[in-house]
Amino acid sequence: MPLYPHPLSPGYWRSAAGELKDLRRLVFMALMIAACIVLSHCSIRLGESLSLSVTFLARALCSLVCGPLAVIVFGAAEDTLSFFLSSGGYPYFPGYMLTTITGCMIYALFFYRAKITWRRIILAKLLTNIQNVLLGALWSAILYSKGYLYYLTQSAVKNALYLPLQILLLGFLFQAVLPVMQRQRWLPEQLPGGRLRW
Repeated sequence: MPLYPHPLSPGYWRSAAGELKDLRRLVFMALMIAACIVLSHCSIRLGESLSLSVTFLARALCSLVCGPLAVIVFGAAEDTLSFFLSSGGYPYFPGYMLTTITGCMIYALFFYRAKITWRRIILAKLLTNIQNVLLGALWSAILYSKGYLYYLTQSAVKNALYLPLQILLLGFLFQAVLPVMQRQRWLPEQLPGGRLRW
């Protein structure tokens, strides 16, 4: 399994398309959907449209293993199933599915078949949080009574405060899981020197 320096490298998208035909990857996607549903029960609700959750760990791991095309299917299925099995009182709104798919795509573009470094983790998490803030505030403004700026400010503060912890959790997860997955030939050698570097 080759590594690619960036998503525009020759063969990158051919490899990503191949993941959709790999039965092991499809089973892994199903396991990560189940993990997201379980992890969603561990979230802390902060307001009518605001909560702290660790489902991003399963989404990022699925994005790393399955690539940017497979996570479109994963994001749509995960968001829809999560709503029906554990909505937590939120209304169903397809915009949230778009947010999930976009976030998974960002993770995949940074992690799939790439050398995993702290820099990549920080940039991927920062960009997913920014899109969560911008899109989440828009969906909340459409669904609830307060304006876009209210939800934007509320979400920006939460995401800024939660970002360092999310980065650390993601780094620790990758450091723990990648060596095992590489030994099982699930992934190419993605940790330079066997540990996270800058």
